[in-house]
Amino acid sequence: MMELGVPFSKIVLAAQQTIYMVSISLAIGSVLAMMMAMTLVLTNDNGILKNKYVYTVLNTVINIIRSIPFIILMVFILPLTKEIVGTRVGTTAALVPLVVFIAPYLTRLFENSILEVDKGIVEAAQAMGASYFEIVWYFLLPEAYGSLILSVTIGTIGLIGATAMAGAIGAGGVGDLALTYGYERLNFPLMLFTVIVLIIFVQIIQSFGNYFSSKVRNH
Repeated sequence: MMELGVPFSKIVLAAQQTIYMVSISLAIGSVLAMMMAMTLVLTNDNGILKNKYVYTVLNTVINIIRSIPFIILMVFILPLTKEIVGTRVGTTAALVPLVVFIAPYLTRLFENSILEVDKGIVEAAQAMGASYFEIVWYFLLPEAYGSLILSVTIGTIGLIGATAMAGAIGAGGVGDLALTYGYERLNFPLMLFTVIVLIIFVQIIQSFGNYFSSKVRNH
């Protein structure tokens, strides 16, 4: 690895930081996204808990956040990041903008996945006297499970790209390695190596996502 101009330990650390940022922000973002997506599905004009005010406000907030490029969003919410984690830079600090970025993104993907469920299933559940919670837990989510897995897969890949941009605020990770030791020092071999590493990450994640989604759909 010496021809890359960086000690192997730094490369391993960068990979660990990327995995840390992606996994933590994805976990938190997925929970928030599922709550928001379900709220949108249940309160829309055809929802079983129709509420125009709740739907309009939440839908507008999601659209506003999604319209802001991540690099701008990351800088814009630096004061919020400081309040939450106590610092504006570093791997942990990057989690705040990453969650704010991925939650609305996943919300739209989850919303579409749930809306694909046959309305007849919800009507049948209501006819059987199922509560709102039972309709969501036992009917909507199981039917959308395969599509939801693909949504998480897409979101994970989007997060990998975002963590690379997070290197601009010293977040660490593969992106920071490419910027600090690759771009700034005109180290083309290192930049090429980081691109290959990111491609491998994406390929592995997409393959796992496709496999589990297919397995669930064919179950």
